[in-house]
Amino acid sequence: MSIKVDKKDERILEILAQRGDLTVRQIASRTLLPITTVHHRIKRLKSEGIIKRFTIDVDHKKLGKSIAAYVLVKADSKYLKGFRRTQHDLVKDLKKFHFVEKADIVTGTIDMILLIRVKDIEDLDKIIIDKLRDVQGIESTQTLVILKEN
Repeated sequence: MSIKVDKKDERILEILAQRGDLTVRQIASRTLLPITTVHHRIKRLKSEGIIKRFTIDVDHKKLGKSIAAYVLVKADSKYLKGFRRTQHDLVKDLKKFHFVEKADIVTGTIDMILLIRVKDIEDLDKIIIDKLRDVQGIESTQTLVILKEN
């Protein structure tokens, strides 16, 4: 089902994507739309599910998580089928780990990609070896340390 979004909605979404903390009044002044119009449009975009949530951009280094890595996960499909589980179930389990920021199912030879954040390389090593590789349903992992985030 496609939801109709016009240029005004698109402009509001662009502004919110850049600065989700702006007030309706500030968005109205940037779009040159009346405050009530902006308010109603944001409310409609939320109710229609176009705006799913508002979030923040965190400086992870300041929180002591200076290492970020992508972990490519190959699922053990025989194990999962044997326990009537799917890759979706496995992703839900992986998202419960505090170090997993994002977990997505992908196509190709790899089944999932995780974005994880940790304190340092020793922490990364411990998490990969002691946590992820012990998860039932994971056949193998490959870790790509992010050198520079953009």
